[in-house]
Amino acid sequence: MTKSSDLIPGLPEEIALECLTRLHYSTYRVASRVSKRWRHLLRSREFYYQRKLSARTYKAACFIQSIPLQSDSKSTGSPSYGVSMLDPISGAWERVDPVPDYPDGLPLFCRVTSSEGKIVILGGWDPVSYEPLSHVFIYDFTTRKWRKGKNMPEYRSFFAVGELNGRVIIAGGHEENKNALSSAWVYDVTQDEWNELPKMSQERDECEGVVIGSEFWVVSGYKTDRQGQFESSAESIELGAREWKRVEDVWRGSGSPKSSCLGVDKGEILVSWSGPDMEVKVGTSGVQSGEWTIVSGSSYQGGPQEFYMMEGQNGKWKKLKVPDEFSGIVQSGCFWEI
Repeated sequence: MTKSSDLIPGLPEEIALECLTRLHYSTYRVASRVSKRWRHLLRSREFYYQRKLSARTYKAACFIQSIPLQSDSKSTGSPSYGVSMLDPISGAWERVDPVPDYPDGLPLFCRVTSSEGKIVILGGWDPVSYEPLSHVFIYDFTTRKWRKGKNMPEYRSFFAVGELNGRVIIAGGHEENKNALSSAWVYDVTQDEWNELPKMSQERDECEGVVIGSEFWVVSGYKTDRQGQFESSAESIELGAREWKRVEDVWRGSGSPKSSCLGVDKGEILVSWSGPDMEVKVGTSGVQSGEWTIVSGSSYQGGPQEFYMMEGQNGKWKKLKVPDEFSGIVQSGCFWEI
């Protein structure tokens, strides 16, 4: 290997790679200008997993959150939503730049997940016409820019979403005519390709997605002819499997698993992070990693938005201090790692 192709001139390849894995993600945009090889490496799937293997990834909670109106604003319409990031360890907040196609606010009820260090926004309703959308937008922290992904194969709203082995899975929800769906798809963010998964055993509108181990679970939901009557069953699938596994009586929460803030305890049992005995009771949303859980919501209808964090699974919730500009209502969230 010649000097001109070295990652860092004068250093062995493995040591140079070790140095680059120690870079903070906020330096990626500048670091990618050093050379074409650095740019390709920093944006690669392999580099993401190298950092993860070395335990040098940065972990945060990502929220679809309403943006507080300016004091001089006279708007009386629906609130605008943006992407907020919270580092639960340092307590630092950050707001991601708006999607260029929606500079005044994200599509209403859009879903969010992450994939290999990127944020992925899917679907929702047009904030002006309220028409359902199939758009996919990906935010790359290496470039600090949004790009448009390949549209979802079907229009769907209120569907389950999650990330498994770097792939994004969507399932259930309802289509344009409010008919519940049993279909599911998997999206490869790097290849920008959608592939259809086997259908679930039944339609599941307003279901919720969660990853447990090597499986993606779709919890509860209801059929078209049973509007609002949430099932206690769930279905799970591993990537490459030919069918979903159905499990009965796993969701014992009252109503929607999303509004009940679905979580997974240390025994990999589905739980609700909201309720009469919890810190947040209304408008709840949660984000869970292996190291912490963050829930947001209000203690009463119309109350202020509050955030709580539990480290590990110790059962002890700590109230977080939140700057005023990040006190908006959280619509949904996801765990993000880069």
